Parts: sequence; structure tokens; C-alpha cells
Amino acid sequence: MDIEEAVSVFSALSQRTRLEVLRLLLQAGPEGMGAGEIAGALGVRQNTMSTNLNILQRSALIRSERFGRSIRYYADMAGLRGLLSFLMEDCCGGERELCAPLLDVLVCDCLEKADDQSSL
Repeated sequence: MDIEEAVSVFSALSQRTRLEVLRLLLQAGPEGMGAGEIAGALGVRQNTMSTNLNILQRSALIRSERFGRSIRYYADMAGLRGLLSFLMEDCCGGERELCAPLLDVLVCDCLEKADDQSSL
């Protein structure tokens, strides 16, 4: 990820509903959620939710899969990992071992499991 991509990601997250959507999809885990479920959980009109989902998807923070006529949305762990890597790229003066405790907390087994699910 370069700085322009990071700016786009932070721009996408600078709006309350989109931040809530990302947090909700992270909570949902590998099962993801349908657009209607997300809209209902957050009390947002479906057309407004559609716009927000598209912005998050273009920023590589979420991904979608079509199942017949329905679409499920998931947190995009690769995109989130890219953002975290960008932020941590030069941490601790390049001495990555000093950052290891923080990175261990940030990268949990659930991220790896979600990545495994997305590659199926």
C-alpha cells in the first residue's frame, strides 16, 4: 500500500456509518452479513447502505460474494493487513522485533481463518 491508497482508506473510514459497518463485519467474522442485515443492524436505509458498502469495497476494506440473488459482505482481511503493514512499515526505527508484541496482538487466529475462508 502506498500513501495515496492509505489516504483513500482513511477517507472511507472518516464517516461514522462506514466505520460502524467495518466494525460490524469484523464482528461477524467469516460468516459475513447481507446488505439488508447490515442496514437493519445499523438502522440505515438500504440505498444509503449500498453507497457506503461500495465506498468500503473500493477502498479494499470489505469484499463481497454473490450467492444467487443475494450478496454477502465480509471484512477484507488482506486489505486491513495492508493498511496495518503500511502504518507499521518503519516502526521502531526499522527494528521490527521491538514491534513484535504489538503485531502479535493485532494479528489473531481469526484473521488467518478469515483469509482461509476467502480463498475457497
